[in-house]
Amino acid sequence: MKKKFTLLLFVLSSMLTAETKSIVSIVPEKHFIQKIGGDAVDVSLMVTPGNSPHTYEPKPSQMKAIAKAQLYFAIGVEFEHTWLPRFKDLSPHMQVIDLSKEIEKIPMVAHRHKTEHEAAHVEGELDPHIWTTPANVRIISRTIADALIKADPAHEAEYRQRLSAWLKEINATDQKIRQILSAVPKGAKFMVFHPSWGYFARSYGLVQLPVEIEGKAPKPRALIRLIKEARANHVRAIFAQPEFSDTSAKIIAKELGIPVVKVSPMATDWSANLIKIAKAIAGKE
Repeated sequence: MKKKFTLLLFVLSSMLTAETKSIVSIVPEKHFIQKIGGDAVDVSLMVTPGNSPHTYEPKPSQMKAIAKAQLYFAIGVEFEHTWLPRFKDLSPHMQVIDLSKEIEKIPMVAHRHKTEHEAAHVEGELDPHIWTTPANVRIISRTIADALIKADPAHEAEYRQRLSAWLKEINATDQKIRQILSAVPKGAKFMVFHPSWGYFARSYGLVQLPVEIEGKAPKPRALIRLIKEARANHVRAIFAQPEFSDTSAKIIAKELGIPVVKVSPMATDWSANLIKIAKAIAGKE
């Protein structure tokens, strides 16, 4: 009888301490889930640092993790369009959670370089970088918490407590950014190589000016127009991502005497990353 009771306690303990196996596409998602899930969730990452979510192909070891996963947190990055159906075929029991479902997406911005009447965005393409503003991350975080609670109700109290603490961190980040940008006029423009910061710009009344044209570096004539535009708009920094070439950004920065700030929307420390961007826009970096 004692042995049976001990075995029962062991089984119950194992059930309570078992980790919910989940997969995420990009680093910021992993950060959010760890904030909410803590030790109760085992998180595997698909797009490893230094790689682009536009072209990433999973490794065999990652496909093995997919086969064991209970949850996949999708966020709408490009590689998911090709690979999510394959992941579902490999792991039919795995539930896919769409973190973008409650978020209003905005058009992907493109620069006007050809004619006055050229569209100001890439027609039909929506910006997938939804995690680049606190307003969206609040929504994303609640969706994550709901999914974890449904999959693992035994840890509901822990998930809710950690979500509450994390939402306070998000709000503090938002307030810090607003404080940094308080002296920056509404509609102020900042220059980026790849237009990844549209949601950040919308949240804080800013405008991003992309350097690239249709995914490519600008030709000399377009580069001259960009330099003139940046000078006219008193741009204080150019943002370049480690995943992309920064040659054009360096040319513009040299002409204007401003820094090239290397910053990626895929950075691990989400809060520090957004605060760094705000400081550079405000000329405080």
